[in-house]
Amino acid sequence: MSLHPVRALSFDLDETLWSLDQVIERAEADMAAFFWEHYPKVTERFDRAALLDFRREVLRRDPSIAHDFGELRLRTLRLATDACGYPPEAARRALEVFLAGRNRVRLFDETRPTLERLRSRYPLVALTNGNADVQRIGIGHYFNVSISAAQVGAAKPAPEMFEAVTRALSLQPEQTAHVGDDPETDVLGAARFGMRAVWLNRQGAPWPRELPQVDYLEIKSLSELHTLLPEEDV
Repeated sequence: MSLHPVRALSFDLDETLWSLDQVIERAEADMAAFFWEHYPKVTERFDRAALLDFRREVLRRDPSIAHDFGELRLRTLRLATDACGYPPEAARRALEVFLAGRNRVRLFDETRPTLERLRSRYPLVALTNGNADVQRIGIGHYFNVSISAAQVGAAKPAPEMFEAVTRALSLQPEQTAHVGDDPETDVLGAARFGMRAVWLNRQGAPWPRELPQVDYLEIKSLSELHTLLPEEDV
């Protein structure tokens, strides 16, 4: 089985191109240290559970932003900083500290070689539900386009995310392939839209019983992608 006649590929980011292990936890620790130094009342008054309550309150007021993690976090932080009497800039500064930490990731060993090999043959798209920034991470030059759920207004597995890929490249769904680690948001979403779906299944897990069966190809490492491509396209 191969990806022929695919003409472009999109990639999920977290847990596909890099490990997310402890990344969010470290970013939140950086933000907590920032608050303690610059806006200590926030740390004194609100623990993690209280911030989660604020997050739920933000979503209750405006569920339409559930797909936009950056805006959701910013509004949550504003509730906390406003309650402490701090100016609006406090929340934005704290968010920037969080994002700096959130974008300090460890790429999988095969990520750069794979992207380097593919970019000379195919347009590549970064497609994420999160707020990772491939430019800040240092791999933006591999991608023709970077698309986030915040930009689209919906999150994978919504078809709008995959449609954004085909629209950006002026291709049909069957001419594109999406590579990701999540069976539902990546594989099921892409396959239902009509794209070729590639499941990056590093642990060799079985297909989840609760999900419907769809057509997909499976790899255990990004470095195996070349085995799915026609020889002349490698």
